[in-house]
Amino acid sequence: MELQIKQKNDFQYVEEGTGEVLLLLHGLFGALSNWQDVVAEFSADYRVIIPLLPIYDMPLTKAGVPGLVQFVEDFLAEIGLTEPCTVLGNSLGGHVALVYTLRNQARVSRLVLTGSSGLFEDGMGGSFPKRGNYTYVQEKVAYTFYDPTVATRELVDEVFNVTNSNSKCLRIISIARSAQRHNLSKELHKIQVPTLLVWGLNDTITPPVVAHEFNRLLPNSELRFLDHCCHAPMMERPQAFNQLLHQFLVKNQIGVNSVG
Repeated sequence: MELQIKQKNDFQYVEEGTGEVLLLLHGLFGALSNWQDVVAEFSADYRVIIPLLPIYDMPLTKAGVPGLVQFVEDFLAEIGLTEPCTVLGNSLGGHVALVYTLRNQARVSRLVLTGSSGLFEDGMGGSFPKRGNYTYVQEKVAYTFYDPTVATRELVDEVFNVTNSNSKCLRIISIARSAQRHNLSKELHKIQVPTLLVWGLNDTITPPVVAHEFNRLLPNSELRFLDHCCHAPMMERPQAFNQLLHQFLVKNQIGVNSVG
């Protein structure tokens, strides 16, 4: 399905379906389309919302994890969402989801993390994309996926164009450094909501050991690995990801005691 982008004041977002809310947060080089298969699968039964995070154009002084969390809070206030929702985050989006949950536990019913930062990540394979070098950017985008063909020409072009903008690069660097500084290991025990960790067994950016550490530190979490999968399971293994998500949502229905 083709995602239709809505606009409300300064916020751009996707909103499909009705019912209980699934709030989806993309990563640093991510886009609304990263969640396309989740929207297609769940919008029949849920209200699926994806805000476009202002990674490339937010004020430089706010370009970091706390600034993005504030953006999410402002966005939800703008659209009038007050009921508890399930928050899903990939990569940096997972980091934002974790901090949002720590600040708003009464407004989060369930949490789903996939390839999340917050403990450790090897951003872009250990180095930042070189400006003007298309082959280099292509290799680094492919590094995000187990199957390099998932790194389509369109996706590579998008990242290449971003890395050729000085202002966008400055914000990306600022946000990436903020994520690395903002280690959550001492705070995760405070998150009591049911949490699903879906990890690529071949993740090179947030390796499986990171998933095990999240599982150890989050009191009410369960960990599932997907083989032949790297940093974006919802893109690389959409059917398997959606199946795990569906099972988790049913198992931890709102109003059902799911702890233990």
